[in-house]
Amino acid sequence: MNVLLIGAGGREHAIAWKIAQSPELHKLLIVPGNPGTGRHGRNIPFPLNDFDALVDLADRELIDLVIVGPEDPLSAGIADRFIAAGMPVFGPTAAAAQIESSKAFAKQIMAAAGVPTALSHVFNTPADAAEFVRRDNRAWVVKADGLAQGKGVVVATTAEETLAAIQALGATDAGARLLLEERLEGREVSLLALCDGERMLPLPPARDHKRLGENDTGPNTGGMGVIAPVDDVSPALYQQIVATCLQPVIRELTALGTPFRGVLYAGVMLTAAGPKVLEYNARFGDPEAQVLLPLLEGDLLAALYACATGTLQPDQLRRRKGYAVCVVLAAAGYPKRPRRGDPIRGVEALDEEGVMVFHAGTAMGPNGLCTAGGRVLGITGFGPTLRAARERAYRAADHIFFDGKQLRRDIGKD
Repeated sequence: MNVLLIGAGGREHAIAWKIAQSPELHKLLIVPGNPGTGRHGRNIPFPLNDFDALVDLADRELIDLVIVGPEDPLSAGIADRFIAAGMPVFGPTAAAAQIESSKAFAKQIMAAAGVPTALSHVFNTPADAAEFVRRDNRAWVVKADGLAQGKGVVVATTAEETLAAIQALGATDAGARLLLEERLEGREVSLLALCDGERMLPLPPARDHKRLGENDTGPNTGGMGVIAPVDDVSPALYQQIVATCLQPVIRELTALGTPFRGVLYAGVMLTAAGPKVLEYNARFGDPEAQVLLPLLEGDLLAALYACATGTLQPDQLRRRKGYAVCVVLAAAGYPKRPRRGDPIRGVEALDEEGVMVFHAGTAMGPNGLCTAGGRVLGITGFGPTLRAARERAYRAADHIFFDGKQLRRDIGKD
């Protein structure tokens, strides 16, 4: 099978690493890719917004399956273009991807499908949202309606903080429309499922660590680390989340004539009243992919092709016993102004069993590997226990060096 993988982050490196193990793979092209994905296929430096050129490339290279990693091209309709050209695509259409690209749309779908979620209000302008808060005089969670690379949510604790968040998010392109949502209490968990429009294959539960600093302090990021599976999600709770938070959305999108084919990701709060959905994503999480894919046994490429062609079987992939922990190494200045060009040392010398290094924001400079983005590397440790996986991940992370390296020391620590 000839495969075209779209994206350049740690998620795409993890996907490339996993599908490269498939006996079905003949050729793997990655656009644009990174130094890590280049170990498993051929990187091609195409711009992601030139859909015509990408379709022409796929046609010339006789591509059998297109896998789209990031949310931006999905929301812009890249899957629609490939489908119109007759190519199977793992990734939802723009209409189905609205479950992530518009939080207001996601709330409408949840209401129609009966999905448990927080009370919220939608405002078409930041001024309307601010006026509501001044009258209400309470704290709200402020969410930008559009895509914001994981940084479009502010959990305010006072009315004043709510107003400041409205002003900040309202000044961004993603915040032209805003949601105010009640704050839920509990522990968060992420549950992802492969979907073919009708059937789904849920993956192990994961827990992301969004804040930059330890003990969940500092600004929100795209994710500083993640663990899987999550021990406080029992088998019964796992099935409850699937039944109440994932399956109804798949049915509702299909009923609307926009079947979802790809990865549906539910961010869920485990409240005293039961699980409630915080948000949906329409693709693999990053860094969730870096722990979930190592925990899967079976042919991922075959499963993704089955999703794209509507033939997914619930037993195509199996859960591997054990735990995975991913620790993100971030660049100096992240998340506001990440510094680029700092040489990275220690990656090539790292050779430890149960450890995988996934490239995210890296590039090859005149002096070798260097930083080229906010989240630079994801160091994933695998082990029979959570503690063993953590120890492997942190031991490996401490053997990699670049100026200004940032990491949290509490990923997976209760």
